[in-house]
Amino acid sequence: MRHTVTIIGTWQKSSFSGGSDGNNCLELASTPAKLHLRESDAPATVLTTTRAPFAHLLAGLRADTVADQTSAP
Repeated sequence: MRHTVTIIGTWQKSSFSGGSDGNNCLELASTPAKLHLRESDAPATVLTTTRAPFAHLLAGLRADTVADQTSAP
């Protein structure tokens, strides 16, 4: 089931998302209780989370402890 999410606020592009075409960017919008993430090339698909799980994900990425799920075992 798909839900339509209306986000009040401004989408911000990641400063790490370089490139000249502008469509390879991770964008973030926040509300008081939630964080919303989307890709510039698929703005209708939004991942919604809270701050604690997102902070854990970022800490894992910075520490390089997040397992790569794309490579075969």
